[in-house]
Formats: sequence, structure tokens, C-alpha cells
Amino acid sequence: MRPQPTRNPRRPELLVTGLCFAVIVFDGYDLIVYGASVPALLQYEPWGLTPAMAGVIGSYALVGMLIGALLAGALTDVVGRRRVMLTGVGWFSAAMMGCALAPDATWFGIFRLLAGLGLGGVMPTAVALTAEYSAPSRRSFNNALMFSGYSVGGILAAVLAMALLPVWGFRFLFGLGAVPLLILPLLVRYVPESLVFLVAKGRLEEAERTAARLGVPVPEAPPATAGPQPKRGPAALFTRRHALPAVLFAVVSFFGLLLVYGLNTWLPQIMRSAGYPLSSSLLFLLVMNLGAVIGSVLFSPLGDRFGMKPITLLSFLAAAVSMSLLSIATAAPLMYVLVAIAGFGTIGAQILVLGYVAQHFPVEVRATALGWTLGIGRFGAITGPLFGGLLLDSKVGIEWNFYAFAIPAALATAVVLLLPGKATQASEQAAQVEVRTA
Repeated sequence: MRPQPTRNPRRPELLVTGLCFAVIVFDGYDLIVYGASVPALLQYEPWGLTPAMAGVIGSYALVGMLIGALLAGALTDVVGRRRVMLTGVGWFSAAMMGCALAPDATWFGIFRLLAGLGLGGVMPTAVALTAEYSAPSRRSFNNALMFSGYSVGGILAAVLAMALLPVWGFRFLFGLGAVPLLILPLLVRYVPESLVFLVAKGRLEEAERTAARLGVPVPEAPPATAGPQPKRGPAALFTRRHALPAVLFAVVSFFGLLLVYGLNTWLPQIMRSAGYPLSSSLLFLLVMNLGAVIGSVLFSPLGDRFGMKPITLLSFLAAAVSMSLLSIATAAPLMYVLVAIAGFGTIGAQILVLGYVAQHFPVEVRATALGWTLGIGRFGAITGPLFGGLLLDSKVGIEWNFYAFAIPAALATAVVLLLPGKATQASEQAAQVEVRTA
């Protein structure tokens, strides 16, 4: 007999969202701590790094994330969301300890690349699990809440850098990135597998045990159909209905991740070049990530009500305007406000894009769509640190340090205009039928 929902049907929703939030906090810390450490790395004489070289090393982790995200998109529908996520957590944590112990810049870059492999597999699986265990009316909100862990990790990286970097140096900050190894046993015990995955694989007993533990019903298996077998993975994503939105989402993700990783890597150094001391430049990094948390949590519920398209459009437009205004702003309080808005329009916008993907695609292809969107978007993530490093090495005017990031935000705004709006219930059902029978 299949289990019935518990008296508190939101318990599994809160559990999964909370666990995925904790994982993404570590994910965000391990990525953003590099940007917080760049000023110290540039001053570390034994390595003799230039801004361009630091930009290349910053991109190594993102090359790894590209590979990791694409692998995750293909493997989650084969081995399961849970296994991919937990393997990624252990992998990137061990690699962060390698970064802390690296004897030279070459080995440091290698360990950043290896860390990226694990980091790339974590994000799409966390989004997919959160979306599956969330009620449709709260899916975008829970996704934003969970993914705000990335910016919470960034805030943690900035705060710890302000307090510890001058005394303990960059190696200690990277060593802290291995902390998830200590809590990995708890994640192994409490992170559930996707019930949809278990049912699709015919692992019904395991699905029933998991559902009983969480107090949720076991989803029904899709009805057997005669004729060709259902398409799965990328083949299911690139059907006539899904192909164009998948490409457009990937393009938007390219610009979004260029902004996220370009600014998280180089904002402290950009502000230092504008005359701010190290502590103040790191404070701008903190404010940007704080703006992302507040903005995405406040605006994402509107996506559940009005659709994700107008909210995502607004966020990228806010980034383009705020980055342009930073080029002429001089008063520190105004600059903090504009940086917070830019945080919502860059990091927050990427959170909204992932929620948009989770809302648009049916569950049968959702994990693959998320892996594809993040995987192709990683080309933008790789470009961001390189772009910022070349920008600072070129010694263009201070104002162009900001204009250069306003342009990708404007381009992202234009592409969002081409994306589909809020799907109707009928169209969502039709999409599910097509994926099962195509």
C-alpha cells in the first residue's frame, strides 16, 4: 500500500529546500572566495600574477564547471540526482583543500579546475530536487530561496576575507572551503533521491521507502505506450516543442553567468582601481551578494503569480541601468545602493533564469534542461573572469570598467523578450505527453 501524505505536507518541501540551500552555500563560498582573494593573490610576490593571469586562473574553475554541468545533465537521468549531488560536494571540497596547499600558481590553477568539476554537478541537481519537492505555487519562490544560498556563500566569503585575509592569508580562506567534508555524512543520510527518477527506473520499493520516510505519495509511473520508446535526456529536450526555448535559455544563461562570475571575480579589484581600500572593496562584494539575496527572494514569488518572464526581464534591465550609473556615481552611499541593485540584476537574475527553466519545462526533461542551460551558460562564466582581467590590464578609463558589464546585461534583456511567457496548464500537459510519446 502506497503511503499517504503526512499531516504536515510541507515537511519534505522544507527539508529538501533547506538541504539544497546548505549545499549551495558551500558552492557559492568556494566560487566567490576566489574574487575576494584576487587582491591578495595579485600582491603575492612568489607567484607574480598579473590581472590577465589571475583572470585565466579564475576561469579554470569555470571550465571545470562547464564539464561538470554537462556531465550532470547527462548522468542525473541515469544514476540519479542524489548521487550526482553528493559526489560533487565531496569532490569540490577535497579540491579546495588542494588549492589551500598548492605550492605554486600552476598547481593552484589545476585544483581550481578540479573543484569546478564538482561544483558544476551540484547546481543543476539541487535545482531539480527543489523543484520536484515543491508545490507548483511555491516552486519559483523555493528555488530562489534555495539558490540564494549561492549569495549567502558569497557574503560569507566577503565577511571572512575582510576579517581573516589580512592576518591569515588566502590559503586559510581556501582551506575553509573543505568544511563540507565534515558534514557530508549528514547529507548522505538526509538528502532524498528524486521519486520521479526512482519510479522511472522501476525502483518502486526504494521509491516507496523514500516516500514513506518523507510522508509523500509515490508518483504514478507514466503509462506504457506501444511503438517507439520514449526519448530521454537531450533527445527529449530537443523536440520540436522544446528546442527553441532551450537554445534561448542557454543564451540568456551565457550572459547571466558572464555577469555573475565576471563581477564576483573582479568587483573588489575594480573598486580598488577606483580608489577604495581593500576593506571597502570587499564590502562592495558583500553588498552585491546581499542585494542578490534580498532581491531574488522578494521578487521570485511574483514569478509564481505573474510568470517568470516579466520578473527576469526586470532584473536584467536593472543590472544594465545600475552598472551604467556606477560609471558616473561618486557618493559612496549611492554606489552601495547601485551595487546592491546590480547584485539583484546579475546573481539574482541568474537565480530567476533557473527558476524560469524549472517552471517552463515538464519534470521529465527538467533536470536535463537545467544541466543544458547551466552547461552552455558556463561559456559565459568562463568568459567573465577572462573579460575582467583583460579589461583591467588594458587600463581603459574607470567608467569602462562598468560600461563593459552593462552591455551584456542589456543583451540578456533583449533575449529574454524572445522567451515564452507563462505556460498554461493545457500546454504543460501537452508538453508532458510529447516527451513521453515523441
